[in-house]
Amino acid sequence: MAAAEHGISVEPERKSLLSQHTEKHFTAGEIVRDIIIGVSDGLTVPFALAAGLSGANATSSIVLTAGIAEVAAGAISMGLGGYLAAKSETDNYQRELKREQEEIITMPETEAAEVAEILAQYGIEAHEYAPVVNALRKNPQAWLDFMMRFELGLEKPDPKRALYSAMTIAIAYILGGVVPLLPYMFIARASEAVVFSVIVTLVALLVFGYAKGYFTGNKPFRSALETALIGAIASAAAFGMAKAFNP
Repeated sequence: MAAAEHGISVEPERKSLLSQHTEKHFTAGEIVRDIIIGVSDGLTVPFALAAGLSGANATSSIVLTAGIAEVAAGAISMGLGGYLAAKSETDNYQRELKREQEEIITMPETEAAEVAEILAQYGIEAHEYAPVVNALRKNPQAWLDFMMRFELGLEKPDPKRALYSAMTIAIAYILGGVVPLLPYMFIARASEAVVFSVIVTLVALLVFGYAKGYFTGNKPFRSALETALIGAIASAAAFGMAKAFNP
């Protein structure tokens, strides 16, 4: 027999079990995504620009000036893009929240049927989900949260998410963009500096790619090679085009 039939509460046991178990899921997905976007573009775009200018026989000072300008503009552009994307997610959530709230008020029977359908998809029988549906109908806020998450697949966004996303992407872009420009700060001849820039940036791309693969659950070594290959192709293309037009 179930514990409830004997008048025994399962709540203390549930709390005890939960207190003994610690979840180890990775929960910083949005931050990691923003860092990946910022660093990957920050490493690749200034790298390609510096290689292209070096191929055009520009001096290190010119490469450095253009590179810094690009990093500044890129950080602002990428940060703004991240802000607008996160803001759009928030606006969409609020719009859907209002619509779902109106539907619960104006057609509760239909919404209750949708709850039942969702639960049925998980293999829950009618006599099992009926009490759940009734319980949700008595708690409008919980009902609304349930529909947002399980019907629409939307999680409530952090109100500060847009600002955090913009700052994270911009800072990550700057940190990534400085790497390929470092050799030009110390080597006057761009033709020599570009060699060290390639080495430093490829190492950074390998490390970044490995870390990206590790945190995203992909194969780290494969991610490292793919990331470095993309950066190498971009810089080689820019360098080759510059050389072709400035022999």
